Amino acid sequence: MISRIASLQDTALAATVLSKVPLYYTEGADASLDRPEHVRAGSSLAWFGNRIAVIQDDAHFVALIDPKDGQVDALPLPVGEGGLRQFDDLRANKRFKLDLEACLTLSSPDGEVLLAFGSGSNKHRETVVRVSASGAIDLAQASGLYHRFRTTKAFSGSELNIEGAAFIDGWVRFFNRGNGESREGLLPLDATCDVLWNELEAYLRDPENLNVPELHRIIQYDLGTLNSIRLTFTDATATDRGMLYVASAENSPDAITDGSVTGSVIGVLDERMGCRWTELRDADGGPFSAKIEGVCAARNLEGLVYVVTDADDPARPSELLEVALAGPWA
Repeated sequence: MISRIASLQDTALAATVLSKVPLYYTEGADASLDRPEHVRAGSSLAWFGNRIAVIQDDAHFVALIDPKDGQVDALPLPVGEGGLRQFDDLRANKRFKLDLEACLTLSSPDGEVLLAFGSGSNKHRETVVRVSASGAIDLAQASGLYHRFRTTKAFSGSELNIEGAAFIDGWVRFFNRGNGESREGLLPLDATCDVLWNELEAYLRDPENLNVPELHRIIQYDLGTLNSIRLTFTDATATDRGMLYVASAENSPDAITDGSVTGSVIGVLDERMGCRWTELRDADGGPFSAKIEGVCAARNLEGLVYVVTDADDPARPSELLEVALAGPWA
């Protein structure tokens, strides 16, 4: 049986933007690497060592931010089609991007590992990137895994669009974003599923020959609406106080095409106290209307999280926001 849970707006919760920092690379642009001057299309956050890693859905770089001094370094991923690392409509090469939309870090015998996952919104976006603590980078074409995601309709619904991943007690939880329209009698779904990490790790080391992990504990969510637009997952993170997620109200026609955004929320998935959310607001109390695409908790600072924006414009830098959380989060 598939569980379905509603996440409700909770007026006892509050999420207030304390600061906004546009993300420019400390070393600037570099044409030889096809590196722009700024982080673009920030799509997920995770701590990696003492820095915050930002993956990008249309640029083959991992941005590494030192929150103490604001330095932003660029770790280049392998080049894509045409030897390029930037992909967008202006270059007419958007179809070739990795579309990395979810990331997490975990421990391994070789040290900390950063994993970044393609969205799977089409069959060209099924790559999983592994970055070791030493900076070594491996790319795995995980077509079998994404086929399982896509064909498990209780999870993927009308369109697969992986937007979040979190590590919890030996499991990796994946978040499907239910933006877009119904297709072939199926509805778009916001849903989660769990995969055993030891099975996933083994599979990613040899995806052509090893068994595809099974999907467990599928849960579908009704995240509610904001300004009459349906809220859909854009990222999630596991914290000491429970599972936090971010969602945006984006009027998009499908899982690939960007749409107008009317606001974003931060919520908590809590089986004990219920699933709840609050609208993200500026310091003056007004709504924060940009699209939030990534979230991670600050270290040693209770009630503070970092989120990253995606302007859906390659000429505009993503911003790293400090957000204060107040209310009964756990």
